[in-house]
Amino acid sequence: MSVKGISYSDTQTGAYALILSEEDGERKLPIIIGGFEAQSIAIALEQEIKPARPLTHDLFKSFAERFNIFVKQVIIHKLVDGVFYASLICERDKIEEIIDSRTSDAIALALRYKAPIYTYDYILKKAGFTAAVSGSSKKISEDNWIQNFVTEKSNAKEEIGDLKKLSIPKLKTLLTKLVNQESYEKAARVRDELSKRKS
Repeated sequence: MSVKGISYSDTQTGAYALILSEEDGERKLPIIIGGFEAQSIAIALEQEIKPARPLTHDLFKSFAERFNIFVKQVIIHKLVDGVFYASLICERDKIEEIIDSRTSDAIALALRYKAPIYTYDYILKKAGFTAAVSGSSKKISEDNWIQNFVTEKSNAKEEIGDLKKLSIPKLKTLLTKLVNQESYEKAARVRDELSKRKS
């Protein structure tokens, strides 16, 4: 897979879709990512842009290289409830290690290491699309499909509402769900509400 680009939702603030494209085919894989991850990936794609201070992924790369650790490849290996799971295949002294990673972080690092990105055919069949996307009775453009996808996925993310009305067990269940969805900002709000209740 290669990174085709990042699409920003016109209707959902802070919602981005990272679009991966199949190297030897027409399928594309859209992955919803956050604003910070989108910025880091965009900077890695634009060779001319150099931030004044290292971003987190740049720091990781500098740190790893200092200890002769290199990212050889990234594998997006699982898709559960709309959440992609990825692994970094790293090497140090000719020994390979597999490290679990958020997909957006793995791709940000793959770009910095110029490492290949792989996924499985079943993931592309389940979550991918082709440039000629069929609507109900008409074809819609790829850009429109991506916009619809970003909006739909952003709306599908857990709405947390008024946390004060939820019991502690419900807050704990919601916190677990948000972490699994990688909605960390909302998860932090739930965690803060739980902390208030305990103090």
